[in-house]
Amino acid sequence: MGKNIQYSGLALIIIAAAVLIASYFCGWNNINAVNFGAFALMIVGLIVYIVGGKKDLAE
Repeated sequence: MGKNIQYSGLALIIIAAAVLIASYFCGWNNINAVNFGAFALMIVGLIVYIVGGKKDLAE
């Protein structure tokens, strides 16, 4: 179960990075909601990844 949680956290980080790259190419650099949303998604993904790693070690 821990590996699935880790993979979902990694997916969140990759999705957030893709949003940031797409926002750069689409010219959405000045839209703070997109930038802060992607940043928050990266932080949540990192936390989920760490929690999943700890659950995987506990099993």
